[in-house]
Amino acid sequence: MTWLKMILLSIIQGISEFLPISSSGHLVIVESLMDIQADQTDVNIVLHAGTLLSILIFYHKTIFRLLSQDLRVIPLLIVGTLPVVVIGLTAKKFAESFLESSLLAGCMLPVTGLILLLIPRIPHHDQSYTKITYKQAILIGLAQAVAILPGISRSGSTIVAGLLTGMSRQSAATFSFLLAIPAISGATILETAEIISNQHLSTPLSLLLSGALIAAVVGVIALWLLVRWLEKGKLHYFAYWCIPLGIVIVIMQLI
Repeated sequence: MTWLKMILLSIIQGISEFLPISSSGHLVIVESLMDIQADQTDVNIVLHAGTLLSILIFYHKTIFRLLSQDLRVIPLLIVGTLPVVVIGLTAKKFAESFLESSLLAGCMLPVTGLILLLIPRIPHHDQSYTKITYKQAILIGLAQAVAILPGISRSGSTIVAGLLTGMSRQSAATFSFLLAIPAISGATILETAEIISNQHLSTPLSLLLSGALIAAVVGVIALWLLVRWLEKGKLHYFAYWCIPLGIVIVIMQLI
């Protein structure tokens, strides 16, 4: 892992974790194109930690209100996290190599694009994330679980699921990223446990810390942009990136 590769991966993670273009899909593709080893668990940890920090910074007021006033939302987040826990652990055990396929990422990116194209067609609603039901939380959680597939955007699928279940645009984005906190935290804990079991780091600490910081800074900017583009009804524009890119990647992998 060189400084250039770490900086590139950190920027891609910070952008694609929050903008609806699939961080896992882009990282798998870049790792394949640049011949970066995909099994560097310590790199995965710092990239996840960096984007988790982005959410904590950007939504710190919402999180504080969640812990002090909106306590009803906490069990909803727990219920919404259950699908990704069950499906994620199963996938990690039985299909981890399958989830690192750049061909699969290429196939799934157009699916993300089609999901995003639904946004302008969804009627506007004004339901707050604090008023949603457990059924809504489960449906959004299932959308998050599907995003385990590389190329399926976690933010895109969960926001669209929130909109389809009747949430306002602002609330759909807020619940999406609150739901990401336990999901990303869980992934980070699992990867940390893997490093502890191996008892060594494969990447210098200075590189890891720099990667986390870059991912966090870029992530905050990406979050700010996403919320504003969603409010302006422009989030579906990312479909015009995901669909052509996916087609190009599939062609490259099959040639």
